[in-house]
Amino acid sequence: MPASRLNNTPRSRTFALIAVGAAVVAVVVSCLAALMLTSSLETPRAALIGGPFALQDGEGNTISDQTLRGRPFLVYFGYTHCPDVCPTELARISDILTQMGDKSIPALFITVDPQRDTPKTMADYVSSFSSRIIGLSGSPQAIEAAEKAYRVFARKGQSQPDGDYSMDHSSIVYLMDKSGAFVEAFNVERPPEEAAKDLERFL
Repeated sequence: MPASRLNNTPRSRTFALIAVGAAVVAVVVSCLAALMLTSSLETPRAALIGGPFALQDGEGNTISDQTLRGRPFLVYFGYTHCPDVCPTELARISDILTQMGDKSIPALFITVDPQRDTPKTMADYVSSFSSRIIGLSGSPQAIEAAEKAYRVFARKGQSQPDGDYSMDHSSIVYLMDKSGAFVEAFNVERPPEEAAKDLERFL
C-alpha cells in the first residue's frame, strides 16, 4: 500500500497541473475570442460612416472627400430654413473653430434640402456664422449619395398651403480624420475651449 500511494501521488500532481494549465489556456482563449468579437463588431460600424462625395460651394468649386485629405474635418447636415436646431449647432461649431485660432479645421455644412438650398444660398447662410464653415449643396442625387455615405436620415415634411415645408433630419456633428475616416460623433454641447482642445489632438 505505501508503494502504491507513492506511485499515485506524482500522477495526481501531474493531472492537477494539467487541469490547471488547461483552465488557464481556456480563459486566455476566451478572452482573445471576446476581444476579436468586440473588434469585429465595432470596426464595421465605424467603417460604414463616411465615404466619397462631391458637392459645390458658393464659388462654384467642387469640394470632395479627396479635397479634404490630409486634414481632419467636421461634417454637419441641415438646411437653411431650419428654425432652431441647425443654427444652434452651427453657432456652437463656429465658437469651437474660433477657439482653435490658426489651428482651425474645415467644417462642412451640407444641405438636406437641395430643392431650396443652392450653393450660393448655403454660402450666404454660413457667412452669418463663420468663414471657417463651408456651405455645400448639389444635385438631389449628389446630396442623397452624401446622406447615404454618412447614414443621415432626412425626409421632407408635409407642404403648407403657401408651399413652405420643413425637413426632418438627424442632427449629428461628424468628426473625420486626416484620411477621411470616421472618428466619432463630436460633442459640441460643451465649453468651446474644451472642444477645441479635443479637436487639436487630431491635427
